[in-house]
Amino acid sequence: MARLWRLALLVGASSIMNRLFRNWRKADIQGEVVLITGGSRGLGLLLAWEFAREGCRVAICARDDAELDSARAALNIPDLLTVVCDVSNGRQVAEMIDRVTRHFGQIDILVNNAGIIQVGPLWSQRLADFEQAMDVMYWGTVYPTLGVLPPMRQRGHGRIVNVTSIGGKLSVPHMLPYSAAKFAATGFSEGLRAEVMRAGIQVTTVIPGLMRTGSHLNAYFKGDEENEFIWFGLADTLPGLSMPAEQAAREIVNAVKRGDAEIILSLPAKIATRLHGLFPGTVANLAGAVNHYLLPSDSSDATLKRGLPIYARLSPTLRKLMGRGERPAQQYQFHAEALEAAPIEGAAHDVQMAGWRGETE
Repeated sequence: MARLWRLALLVGASSIMNRLFRNWRKADIQGEVVLITGGSRGLGLLLAWEFAREGCRVAICARDDAELDSARAALNIPDLLTVVCDVSNGRQVAEMIDRVTRHFGQIDILVNNAGIIQVGPLWSQRLADFEQAMDVMYWGTVYPTLGVLPPMRQRGHGRIVNVTSIGGKLSVPHMLPYSAAKFAATGFSEGLRAEVMRAGIQVTTVIPGLMRTGSHLNAYFKGDEENEFIWFGLADTLPGLSMPAEQAAREIVNAVKRGDAEIILSLPAKIATRLHGLFPGTVANLAGAVNHYLLPSDSSDATLKRGLPIYARLSPTLRKLMGRGERPAQQYQFHAEALEAAPIEGAAHDVQMAGWRGETE
């Protein structure tokens, strides 16, 4: 018994020392220039705010000019640069990097965050779905990275942050195009760190689990789209399964300052990745059982439908169950029109970004 106590104390002391050392080696990133792709809403929007709090100069990109205008108003960051860019288009990415560099002088931190979520059984997916997922989440990571690497290498300093997913560690049923693209991005990110470390460039791979950003409203669904939306929407919003996006953004910025190789966000994601690492076959078989017994039945309907109109026709009970995703959806610019289209009973319609900026409760 005494040996067990000594072992427990040793493990506890080691954990505390490791945490203290990790916090001690945080870099000061004040004044550095950060470019965030997919920065007009959700996690990207929150990352822009967190980096600005650290004293960074911030640029964000998105495909939609109106969304960027909304993000600018919501963030209220001095000298925020917004750039319209489709990250799956190499020419547009090169033009974006050139514009940000001309505006700020250089890019110190690149955050590859742009993504698209497609939910539905394999039989409803088409080749174009796989191509689109790869274009946005793989090539949309590679293009910006290759664009910023030469000047970072020349300076001997830089940080690249690749936001992948738990779906890039273990494949999630009914999200095959998404998982395949995230696996590719994860492999690129891990290999990139090994390649560029001696050039003074740090690469951090971010593995988020589910987060409460309201992303289910902007995801796309196929097959039995209503039931696909229900399982994904509930997983994306229920406490215990999902984590607050504000917490995720803070943890990512701290990981970047420490130069961590990888950060896994949310307890369920950490458990899932460790189980998959130890028992990959068992986890794959378990995923097959979940698909067979719990997820909607197979359908070959390839019609792609956005989450928002599906949400609008759900029963009040189901909308209330997803209510934890409603406030983040309002705050993080995920759906301006949803509150009028299908308001949740008792939901606040006047929540502003000032709430998560800490200005009001």
